[in-house]
Amino acid sequence: MRILFFGDIVGEAGRKAISLALPSLKEKYKPDFVIANAENATHGKGLSYAHYNYLIQAGCDCLTLGNHWRSKASIDDYIDDASDLVRPLNVKGDAKGKGSVSFDVGGIEVRVTNLLGTMLMRDQEDSPFERFNDLLGKTKPCIHIVDFHAETTSEKAMFAHMFDGSVSVIVGTHTHVQTNDAKILENGTAFISDLGMCGDPDGVIGFEKNSVINHMVFGEKTHFELNPKARKMINAAVIDVDDMTYSAKSITAINFILEDK
Repeated sequence: MRILFFGDIVGEAGRKAISLALPSLKEKYKPDFVIANAENATHGKGLSYAHYNYLIQAGCDCLTLGNHWRSKASIDDYIDDASDLVRPLNVKGDAKGKGSVSFDVGGIEVRVTNLLGTMLMRDQEDSPFERFNDLLGKTKPCIHIVDFHAETTSEKAMFAHMFDGSVSVIVGTHTHVQTNDAKILENGTAFISDLGMCGDPDGVIGFEKNSVINHMVFGEKTHFELNPKARKMINAAVIDVDDMTYSAKSITAINFILEDK
């Protein structure tokens, strides 16, 4: 099984990057299953129904979310019917949608689980370690892919080592900066601390740089803005998993900027 997993899609530049890059990436890597983190796909925060449809039609088989998963309240209107959309498993209280979803990929079960870290995150959710351990006790072994959406590389690494061998793939998302640590852990789980992002490579984590500086440094009461003329970057990883043992065989990070179109 070959999986292509894209980092956080940020705004229009990220959406267009996916749409433009996916046909050639599918031709080059021939993935069996395509996943993307889409929690920032709509104007940099949240996921609208229109943009959910756009990314699925562009060729994504599954979309994961993160701490901004409900930033667009309209998600409540469609998430229960979106079988290819996975919100964080460990949100507190009752929530619409599912935090872990099983897919049939050519007769092989592929499970995708989304989790939120708690270190340095504003919204304190249930422990991802406890909630995930509970999930493993209720599900059968299969190719299991985890999107661990968290702020710190240390929490992501702790989670990966704790569940090494229990799942096939653990990728980190949220920081929008791709890390240089893609590897197969001791017990066969593929891991990278952060996939990075798909979007503007010339700003600050996908946003127009001056709007971020003015807000963070000079205290201006403005929102982070997106550059409508931004270049388009792709950050992703290709992971090969053994169909019989569910152990990962390889993980390769992808990082490039698309030519202007």
